[in-house]
Amino acid sequence: MSTTRNENSTLWDYAAYAAIPNDGKKHEIIRGEHYVNPAPNLYHQEVSRHIQFQLYTQIELTELGKVMDAPVDLQLSEHDIVQPDLVVVTRQRKHILTPTKIKGVPDLVIEILSPSNSDHDLKTKRNLYQATGIPEYWIVFPDEHKILQLILVDGAYTETIEDKSITMKMPPHAIVDLQRVW
Repeated sequence: MSTTRNENSTLWDYAAYAAIPNDGKKHEIIRGEHYVNPAPNLYHQEVSRHIQFQLYTQIELTELGKVMDAPVDLQLSEHDIVQPDLVVVTRQRKHILTPTKIKGVPDLVIEILSPSNSDHDLKTKRNLYQATGIPEYWIVFPDEHKILQLILVDGAYTETIEDKSITMKMPPHAIVDLQRVW
């Protein structure tokens, strides 16, 4: 992973971010800094698809919300644009869905660790998601077959580790059977 400043040494914003050419890499802006990660590996994508399918079946097919997978732009502020692996936006927050991006705080963000990005997801993005008020954040450890579930309580995340199944703490309380993910 690498970081860069904008050419003018100014903070990156959505306009600068949107001007990045499509190079197959994952670009994100956090606190105005530009981060670049390589494309995920096939196992990462398989795990993502298995989680997404279970959430999609329970949330989107029942019209309780939307489940989006990467690449999708999530703009949390003028200088914070990320591309989570999966994002859940319930019907109650559908106003944050725009034709080109999600602009605002979703209900659930899921990141799947890759060797190239584990610190980024465990520290940098965790701090960002907590600071911007994302109520639930799952960090998936595909090689260890577990998920760290973070729930926002009084402005700070509380942690639990799940290895059999995981349930969203907020409505619609969707359940992911982890035995069907790995």
